[in-house]
Amino acid sequence: MPNLDPRALKRMMDSMGMKSTEIDAERVIIEGKERNLVIENPNVTLVEVQGTKTFQISGSVTEVEKSKVEISEDDVEMVRSQTGIADDAKIRSALEESNGDIAEAIIKLKKQNG
Repeated sequence: MPNLDPRALKRMMDSMGMKSTEIDAERVIIEGKERNLVIENPNVTLVEVQGTKTFQISGSVTEVEKSKVEISEDDVEMVRSQTGIADDAKIRSALEESNGDIAEAIIKLKKQNG
């Protein structure tokens, strides 16, 4: 909309129930299953229309592959001996969720099995 007065634009947006807010951000990270998108020096705008919030983000985008956690049989056996759980899949899942931290996986599984 060329040559539109900013105040007129604001009045128009207000009449349509639109609110726009700039958000001061240093970095935006979008976590995916296999990779993360990292947006450096972002310009982030929150647009709210009839209760629905939408974010507009622009900046320098890089993709970062997620590293897979190596889980050894010794790790699985250690967790099994401390928790009494026989299900390897459940143990491996807990180890993956804790990024290979054996103590955290043990605590998590003990809480689940109460």
